[in-house]
Amino acid sequence: MTQLAAPRNTSPGRDLPAAVVVGLVLLGVVAASLFVRKEAFAVVAVVAVGAAVWELAHAFSRRSIHLPLLPLLVGTAGILVSAYAAGTEALFVSFLLTVGGAVVWRVLDGNGEPALRDATAAAFAAAYLPFLGGFVMLMLAEPDGALRVLVFILLAVACDTGGYVVGTLLGRHPLAPSVSPKKSWEGLLGSIVLASVVGVVGVQLAFDGEPLVGVVVALGVVVSATLGDLAESMLKRDLELKDMGRLLPGHGGVLDRIDSMLLTAPTVWVLLTVLLPSGG
Repeated sequence: MTQLAAPRNTSPGRDLPAAVVVGLVLLGVVAASLFVRKEAFAVVAVVAVGAAVWELAHAFSRRSIHLPLLPLLVGTAGILVSAYAAGTEALFVSFLLTVGGAVVWRVLDGNGEPALRDATAAAFAAAYLPFLGGFVMLMLAEPDGALRVLVFILLAVACDTGGYVVGTLLGRHPLAPSVSPKKSWEGLLGSIVLASVVGVVGVQLAFDGEPLVGVVVALGVVVSATLGDLAESMLKRDLELKDMGRLLPGHGGVLDRIDSMLLTAPTVWVLLTVLLPSGG
């Protein structure tokens, strides 16, 4: 028998006005950078992912895990810029170089802490943040890249917003209570509905694509975004953290804002590449 969750508290415990203002400002910055000059968005992406790497390093330090921050930050810029400038192969090569550089840096550092644990964590950080973020740069590099990235972001926002609103108002059945008690099956349905609407409209307006394509991309986003959000929730639970940082009022840290987008980026890149290849 499915156990009913306690009624959801309509007060989510965060500064909602600040969250709305910050969210609108972020969307404005992203839209301006995309359509003024694509390279400006690449700079925004490097800053955002770099900030997330910094937050992750500080979070890991709670468990005495010390990431080699300098080579990871340099590698983050290298991975994202390489993916934008030279494509898929450059993304993989720059990722491997970043991991290798971080491991060598940590081994040579010799600070008395277990080097293998820190090196493994560095490889995870490089894969989790700049490597996955590199798929956004692959989308951006397409002739219609600004539209592809915009649709990707709007789908991720729709998934998060639909899940939050419906889950807060109607959520009763927990989706993964041991990982994220506030997530519900009702919220997941809200994510599916709103993301599908945005997917259909976005694909038609941006690419003159079929509505079914928009639904397929939206469903892929819901699955990957939910998994990405749950993955970060598991990480925060293990680190005994509510938020990864405090850089964004009402949202927590940068990583809290982009967690669902990380797994979503390769998902959307693959689906758009297969279903709506660029005409350029």
